[in-house]
Amino acid sequence: MKITFITPPSLDYEKPAERTAGCTRVVYNMPNIYELTVAAILEKEGHEVRYRNFVLEDLSIDDSLDVVKVDDSDIYIFWTVNLSLFTDYSTAEYFRSWHRESSYCIFLGPGATYNFKYFLKRYTDFIIVRGEPEDTLKELMRLISAGEDWTGCKGITYLDKKTEKIVHTPTRPLITNLDELPFPAIHLIKDYTFYNPKLKVTPYMAMVTSRNCPFHCIYCVPSSLTFAREIEYKNNNDGKKPPIGFRSVENVIAEIDWLAGQGFKAIGFLDDNFIVNKKRLKAIGEALLKHQIVWGCQARVDAIDEEVASMLSQYNCKYVDLGVESFDAEILKYIKKGVTPEQNREAILLLKKHNVPVKLNILIGTSPLETKKTIKKTYKEAKKLKVDQIMFNIVSPFPGTEFYEMARENGWIRGGMYIPTDVQRNSILNYPELTHKQMEKLLFRNNLKFFLSPGFIRRNLFAFSSFDEFKANLKALKIKLFG
Repeated sequence: MKITFITPPSLDYEKPAERTAGCTRVVYNMPNIYELTVAAILEKEGHEVRYRNFVLEDLSIDDSLDVVKVDDSDIYIFWTVNLSLFTDYSTAEYFRSWHRESSYCIFLGPGATYNFKYFLKRYTDFIIVRGEPEDTLKELMRLISAGEDWTGCKGITYLDKKTEKIVHTPTRPLITNLDELPFPAIHLIKDYTFYNPKLKVTPYMAMVTSRNCPFHCIYCVPSSLTFAREIEYKNNNDGKKPPIGFRSVENVIAEIDWLAGQGFKAIGFLDDNFIVNKKRLKAIGEALLKHQIVWGCQARVDAIDEEVASMLSQYNCKYVDLGVESFDAEILKYIKKGVTPEQNREAILLLKKHNVPVKLNILIGTSPLETKKTIKKTYKEAKKLKVDQIMFNIVSPFPGTEFYEMARENGWIRGGMYIPTDVQRNSILNYPELTHKQMEKLLFRNNLKFFLSPGFIRRNLFAFSSFDEFKANLKALKIKLFG
């Protein structure tokens, strides 16, 4: 079968949705390693796989739709997040108007897993693949290509032709051996350019070595794959989080060797929580060092001690994303972060001591305890610690999280209904002591104060290896500040 992965241009007059984290608009282009893994599986099954990312190709809406008219694929696949619901559905409708029932549109990711009703209003050739998509899509494609009945495939949701009712097939068990997955089909994106401004080195690629995180922050949506996996698992396991899935160290090292062999010099690890133990970190770090690859990762502050900080420095780690969220003890307790302001400070100081660049993720409005005073306090603490970067966002009550239920029950959501929102810019929350407008103003002011401060400019101005890298960073900063 001919299968095409589609990323349409934005149809909602906003910037395109970023589909790996899944909760923002695009600031800089990231390879969607999750759908590329699915693509690799389908290629291995013998299907002809194509990949069209109209955002990366910078095609206009009209030019993109012209491509749609002449495309002859049997299957169209969308990796859908909340911010892309309208765009993906509208594009799929357009596909159907030209190709009618000769092809299927299949939706993966958290947007489709949770908002299945949005896609199943009228078309019986639209199919939702819920949660972890790899095994489900492999079986589904086998059945469709063989002309067999696919309606009993586990892990899908569809509109029944006869009854016109939505059907959920039983959930599919989680993949127990992630080493069985092929490496992502990055040859499909060889004509696209990717750049991570936190690493400032190219060629760049993303990797993921595990799935999910064991902690219970009430608001958390760490990545789009994790969120889809978590929504599906919680729905079938009394709200419990899914277990963490790990690739073996040997399998991870094999991919590092494979990427190095293709000339990649920088890797960003997208794991929700990359640093889980020192033995694993040591083995992976040594593989990266062997190839002189610069890299970065996400970690919790309570994973950082003197030895870990030293190892990160030794293995050429060029950033650690720390989700500190706040320096207010009561807020951290309320959101079930499981750390204290003192642990935040200690981790930052240890990384700085060993010259490992620190990026802080600070989330405004994570609880009704948040006020203008607590936000200013957190900014002041972060500034005092002289971290390399700060990413300010506003919390969103994502459906499927504990925070969403709290916000809905307490009337904190404007209008009473969740609307997909870019957390880098907008708020849909109102608290007794803090309005959505106040949060948006504080977000903008904090970004402006930090990124235009003399200290930030001085630290970054001469950190680029080429003028093109400088321009790419400047473009990303402009989008971050002004949209």
